[in-house]
Amino acid sequence: MRALLQRVSKASLSIEDKPVSSIGKGLVVLLGIGEQDTELEAAELAEKIVNLRIFEDADQKMNLSCLDVNGEILAVSQFTLYADTSRGRRPSFIHAAKPPVAFPLYEYFVESLRSMGVTVQTGVFGEHMLVEIHNDGPVTIMLEYPSFDD
Repeated sequence: MRALLQRVSKASLSIEDKPVSSIGKGLVVLLGIGEQDTELEAAELAEKIVNLRIFEDADQKMNLSCLDVNGEILAVSQFTLYADTSRGRRPSFIHAAKPPVAFPLYEYFVESLRSMGVTVQTGVFGEHMLVEIHNDGPVTIMLEYPSFDD
């Protein structure tokens, strides 16, 4: 499972020019689900994300988590994080989970975030979305489970 995190001052998501969701200070999480991923990866990644200390404290040090700052999360399914560009010029998505596997894991991931007390907004799985991101910093971090260490 892969997640691209962007610390934001605000973010919003629309479909066909219609607002769907928005958040204030917090994180945009673009979530890629691989063909071998399970609920274990989703839960571990959610825990890592809400506790990752990437918000600044009073001394401008990245020392606070999303929970510490009452941040919100906009979680967006992003199968293109599994793009394989090793051959040719057209990406292959062979290692991305297919929708019947990915959708329930995406929902489980979102519920895992919510169970830790974070306000979570979402995109619409499988839809073409326009995401407006006001990256704060900018701070962008890539996480992959199970490869990160605790």
